[in-house]
Amino acid sequence: DVQLVESGGGSVQAGGSLRLSCAASGYTYSRNCMGWFRQAPGKEREGVAATSNGGGMKVYRDSVKGRFTISQDNAKNTVYLQMNSLKPEDTAMYYCAAGSVSCGSWEYYNYWGQGTQVTVS
Repeated sequence: DVQLVESGGGSVQAGGSLRLSCAASGYTYSRNCMGWFRQAPGKEREGVAATSNGGGMKVYRDSVKGRFTISQDNAKNTVYLQMNSLKPEDTAMYYCAAGSVSCGSWEYYNYWGQGTQVTVS
């Protein structure tokens, strides 16, 4: 099993920055891929960024390219999402997710954290 705990959400003005953290534990193979997703009220959940274990592959949603950066600290079993130049449309509940295959495909993530709220005004 895999456990994921997010932190770092909050409220920020447009143009500001936040860094989300996701502490992971559990079976290593099941978290070969780590990703961040978000869901805004009334909208479907969407993939934001993903990375393979070791960081050799990273993918980003087009709308966040150049503003968001996914990274990981394997020694701490933690994945980060640095979010800069935040926009009101980035407002959503952000979820950390883990999967074992096809890191760049959003549909293969099957472990989820509880989420952390990001509000941009």
